[in-house]
Amino acid sequence: MTDPHHLPSAAPRRHDIDALRALAFALVIVYHVAMYYVADWHWHLKSPHAAEWLQAPMRALNLWRMDLVFLVSGLAFGLVRGRKTVPGLVRLRSWRLLLPLVFGMAIVVPYQPYAQGVANGLIAPGFGAFLLRYFGAGGGWPAGAFDGWEVGVTWNHLWYLAYLWAYTVVLALLLPGLESARGQRLRAAFTGLRGAALFLLPVLPLVLYSLLLWRHFPPTHDLIHDAWLHAVYFTLFLYGYWIGLDAGLWAELVRLRWRTLAGALLLLALFMLLRGPAVQNGGWLARTAVRVLADLYLWGMLLALLGWAHHRLNRPWRWLPWAREAVYPWYVLHQTAIIVLAVALARWPLGPVLEPLALLTGTVLLCWALTGLVRRSRWLRPLFGLPPAGAVRAKAAPGGILAAR
Repeated sequence: MTDPHHLPSAAPRRHDIDALRALAFALVIVYHVAMYYVADWHWHLKSPHAAEWLQAPMRALNLWRMDLVFLVSGLAFGLVRGRKTVPGLVRLRSWRLLLPLVFGMAIVVPYQPYAQGVANGLIAPGFGAFLLRYFGAGGGWPAGAFDGWEVGVTWNHLWYLAYLWAYTVVLALLLPGLESARGQRLRAAFTGLRGAALFLLPVLPLVLYSLLLWRHFPPTHDLIHDAWLHAVYFTLFLYGYWIGLDAGLWAELVRLRWRTLAGALLLLALFMLLRGPAVQNGGWLARTAVRVLADLYLWGMLLALLGWAHHRLNRPWRWLPWAREAVYPWYVLHQTAIIVLAVALARWPLGPVLEPLALLTGTVLLCWALTGLVRRSRWLRPLFGLPPAGAVRAKAAPGGILAAR
């Protein structure tokens, strides 16, 4: 079997993986716009037009949106593995992930805790005074002033970069074992799964994590106390690395696309039907059983998305060259753009229809404009995870996908 990590440079570009990555991050942006409006869910700010009906579609999306992002990130890691040494791979990924994380925490994110603290009535208006305190003494904030007040600073939505860097380092250190003869047999067993086995066997670790970790480690996004999410996200990151460009597995994903989609939708219906009674009246066993349903739905939806993407998106879309480079800056910028615009739009009585449309449109336009500036600046490009302008990125990875995200 040909090792997909050492395919020749002439391997055709996998447009479907590029497109799936762009669409996965687009979903993250839409999700965060909607978080401003979904009733009874915590977020940094809340619109007076919050709607309870948003909870069902948001929950259906929330069960797999970041799982898809980490699986695609694992695909990207495998595709740029090439013949790089482990230290060289870690050094490259660290530069592309940690520099934007530090820059984003210092420059992009601070308006978010400021706006949240002002909205909560726990921080006095005045962004300059807030910044002096935020970067000066640190800590000492009133309880609940903003997400991360206990530490004094926050990375908010940029937690993904820290998690991805950690998983990249761990997987890089495991490469000698994963690329050994025994490791290749394990990978071949995974990529050789077909039919029901592909639906059922890879989900077993996720079910095990739900049984052992889910109740004890609720999501925190603080890197330290997130054992359940780490187990799930790293496993999916590893699955993405294993999947690579294995032609047989991708053909099977396409063949099963209708069945995996139907199965996922059926599992979602069962989850929605049983979740309410389990949460309200059930014990830990009932809640855990519903959590297992969520795991099955998650994996079924990921299989369906991969199969449909390969079937429908593997073509040279005109927007893909732009999207490949724009995704990372949009991710770094989008949540601050949402909050800046939400604060501005709150002054106008736009109502529950015009306001969300204006917020989504404004976020897209602001990210578009700022990303254009980033792409043209040789100083800003590395701060947003982009390689130098003019670099030959198409040959950086078989299949043409960057692994910075």
